[in-house]
Amino acid sequence: MQWKLPGTVLEAPLEREEAAEEVLSSLFLTGGLVLSQVTQITGMQQHIVQNWVRRGFLPPPVGRKYGKSQLCRILTINALKSALAIEDICRLLRYVNGSLTDRSDDTIDDTDLYLAFASLARYAALEGFPPAERVPALLQESLAGYEEPVPGARGRIEEVLTIMLMAWRSSELRTEAGRRLSLLPKAEQTETEV
Repeated sequence: MQWKLPGTVLEAPLEREEAAEEVLSSLFLTGGLVLSQVTQITGMQQHIVQNWVRRGFLPPPVGRKYGKSQLCRILTINALKSALAIEDICRLLRYVNGSLTDRSDDTIDDTDLYLAFASLARYAALEGFPPAERVPALLQESLAGYEEPVPGARGRIEEVLTIMLMAWRSSELRTEAGRRLSLLPKAEQTETEV
């Protein structure tokens, strides 16, 4: 069974836990990505990504190429933008990483944050939205190997990941509701609608 990686148009095998990491790694075998490649992966228009750079939502490309961490920031924003305002998404990202254009104050790399998020989203795609009592264990699994650079960083990241998962799931549910609504037969217009 296939599923779309959050924030992308790319499909990956749902049964493979490492699928998101494998797909991302394969994209960077020859180095960074140019803007047209980023837009093909995300399904977004070029001017949107350029606008995000201008507005300081992500660092500018280096030599016209986007790195893995930059792409993961773009994917995160893209995955959440139908459920949260862009300013709220940036607030989440600043909560864990400070300045959005300065990587020196990050408590987690955008790649690691995205992969943890993708792991949670994969679980939700497989099993449905996790019950509240299951979330702490899933967060622990998705952040396996993470070592916090400052005390309290892990807790902040877990809270942000929980919010990200809820926002992503709500946008998935909204999309599914719209799809089902479109399948309903058209109702005849009533006299008051005419």
